[in-house]
Amino acid sequence: MFKSDFLELFSHVHPSIPAIIYFPVIGYMLYETIVAGVSITYAFPLFVFGLLVWSLAEYALHRFIFHYVPTSGWGKQIHFMFHGVHHDYPSDSTRLVMPPIVSIPLAFLFYFLFKNILGTRYLPPFFAGFILGYLAYDLTHYAVHHFSLRGRISLYLKQQHMRHHYMDPDGNYGVSSPLWDFVFGTYMKKQPQEIQKSY
Repeated sequence: MFKSDFLELFSHVHPSIPAIIYFPVIGYMLYETIVAGVSITYAFPLFVFGLLVWSLAEYALHRFIFHYVPTSGWGKQIHFMFHGVHHDYPSDSTRLVMPPIVSIPLAFLFYFLFKNILGTRYLPPFFAGFILGYLAYDLTHYAVHHFSLRGRISLYLKQQHMRHHYMDPDGNYGVSSPLWDFVFGTYMKKQPQEIQKSY
């Protein structure tokens, strides 16, 4: 994709990398929750709320950032690097999780945004849930493209995402959850003319 081997290196990511980077972050946030003395009464709802907020961020990033159509040549190149390459080569297993060069700055951006909203005491349980949501997204995205899934939920998520790729890219933006597609009217259910196949 890139003429530079150095840049090309950063566009390929092993699927274990997000887990290696972010599970320790989740552990540290939970540790900070205990140190701050936040009771389970507050910590658990904040954790679940973090998961929910991630699902909204996932939807918004995918719909409005990854599928934004730029007009300039430079913008088109950036868009292709971020998401266009995935739609052109959806089976490339090294381009199915977000590169750390993108995910780490985004994590810092969200961290400081939520810190200003929640303060230091209630941020850790919320951010632990938010990051777990991100991991669920990245690992789900890898699984639906790379594995032959059999479970009812995993197969459903796979079929929904394949419709995004092969039927209409302007729908089914949620990868780990269809929730916000239902809320915002972008959910695509199976069409009568859809070919029955095992993705």
